[in-house]
Amino acid sequence: MGGVVSALVGASRERQSRKRKQFNTVELKVRMDCDGCELKVRNTLARLRGTRFGPACLNFIINRKQQKVTVQGFVEPQRVLRRAQSTKKRVEMWPYVPYTNPYVAPPVYDKRAPAGHVRRVDALIAPAAGREEELATIFSDDNPNGCSVM
Repeated sequence: MGGVVSALVGASRERQSRKRKQFNTVELKVRMDCDGCELKVRNTLARLRGTRFGPACLNFIINRKQQKVTVQGFVEPQRVLRRAQSTKKRVEMWPYVPYTNPYVAPPVYDKRAPAGHVRRVDALIAPAAGREEELATIFSDDNPNGCSVM
């Protein structure tokens, strides 16, 4: 009898030691043309562990007009992305951010962006930041191989 009790205590400790997944909101851009495409994506993502789907809980939203899928739950973003790609649809993380300042030109214009959104530029700016200093030294007076226009 002592072996059974120690096994149960060990199992409860194991459950407590596991990390609990964080609650995430994952937004994807999924190419959906018809009701069948939407149903295929809905059924595939609904079986993902950690999400709940049903009329009572709004943890799963599909907007076919914007081609946007929002999944909320205790899931990892890369796992949701891989599951969505298993539908053989064109899938990427949601590349747009809201744009509200009409007085400044948008950072990256994208004609496929939904109304009031522009393309996210975090990934585009980061690699160019390191090259800025490199480009400045090309035209420097200290550079003997630099360009001189005179």
